[in-house]
Amino acid sequence: MKTRITAAVLLVTGLLIISQSTQAQLPKETEAQKAQRMKWWTDARFGMFIHWGLYALPARHEWVKNHERLTNEAYQKYFELFNPDLFDPHEWAKMARAAGMKYVVLTAKHHEGFCMWDSKFTDYKATNTPCGKDLIREYVDAFRAEGLKVGFYYSLIDWHHPDYTIDRVHPLRQSSDSAYARLNKGRDMSRYREYIKNQVRELLTNYGEISIIWFDFSFPGKNGKDHNDWDSEGILKLARSLQPGIIVDDRLDLQDVEGGWDFTTPEQYKVSKWPEVNGRRVPWETCQTFSGSWGYYRDETSWKSPAQLIELLIESVSKGGNLLLNVGPTARGVFDYRAQERLKSIGEWMRFNSRSIYNCTEAPSGFTAPDNTLLTYNPSARRLYVHLLDYPMGSLTLTDMADKVKYVQFLHDASEIQFSRGEEGNRNDLILELPILKPNVEIPVLEVYLK
Repeated sequence: MKTRITAAVLLVTGLLIISQSTQAQLPKETEAQKAQRMKWWTDARFGMFIHWGLYALPARHEWVKNHERLTNEAYQKYFELFNPDLFDPHEWAKMARAAGMKYVVLTAKHHEGFCMWDSKFTDYKATNTPCGKDLIREYVDAFRAEGLKVGFYYSLIDWHHPDYTIDRVHPLRQSSDSAYARLNKGRDMSRYREYIKNQVRELLTNYGEISIIWFDFSFPGKNGKDHNDWDSEGILKLARSLQPGIIVDDRLDLQDVEGGWDFTTPEQYKVSKWPEVNGRRVPWETCQTFSGSWGYYRDETSWKSPAQLIELLIESVSKGGNLLLNVGPTARGVFDYRAQERLKSIGEWMRFNSRSIYNCTEAPSGFTAPDNTLLTYNPSARRLYVHLLDYPMGSLTLTDMADKVKYVQFLHDASEIQFSRGEEGNRNDLILELPILKPNVEIPVLEVYLK
């Protein structure tokens, strides 16, 4: 059974810290109420993830401190040099909006423990670097000004905090239980749990309405950490009490707790079907990178092409999900030129084809996707969208659709696509007459008006 923490008031270093009770239940809501709370997110379908922190300076993966087993002392030079002099959050926000993104999630604190805001509970923050700014405040204001919903990523893990116990994903990880016990002597996870709650309270109190929070991540088992280590229920109750409408990911290790999460988060892979929990479809969002790293990685070369990224977005929506696409800004505070190029390409496609993404979902049963296509469906408009991943020459057959369709057009220019019934034996098939020459669109889309 989960350890219960009674409400208490502690005085630490002159600051009033309120310990959250976990006695009360998490807020209850019906499936309809949850769907309404999450409707803006479900309709949006496309968001931006931003991984930014001290790891942008070494520029060789956001887990560089872990991978290279760096001590706090060895990592300190990045803190002392952090000065993103070209940072312009308005420019970031304009690029996100132009790409067709509707919401954004920024790393307020990643695993390295560095905080992007002026937290009262640590000196390890942006305002104490040469940067000298509350980067969260600037981010929130700029993205809201562009009409995007704003969210935070907050790492449960912290490789810098003195009370965070060393575990199997820590840079100082060990090979024996006795070594762990020796290094963890004097560290106190109860103090670290209060640190988390105090920082979550800051983030969800000082910056207006926050639409999403990503907690990352639990790793139960030997030398790991689960919901008990974080007091996940206490964290979640705090978040929901401060921001009742907030949407929360599933990495607090509360999968079996009613109200313990809002959406599931397949990372860096395509799902084969709409994810289910206990036989029921659940809200989901895949988080993906342009390349193999979340943080800025100067020498990483496995960048996805614009066509691959657009297909990733379409595929996510075709199975009822969202895409959260990541950008890792440089240490000077700008988006890598490769990210800018791809955002621009996605935006050009979205300008003319976003109707097949926003407010769309998986096509109902009974609609069969032709080979090399993906289907999305807008239930309110009753329109089916056929995405042509491999452009066919001259015609395309929609199986068993002749009695369901009243009009077809290319989405990018609203030009009519003529059609006819199939021949004898296949009279209910619909034969679409397509131009031989592929339109000048990365992935052409057919908009099918249903009867």
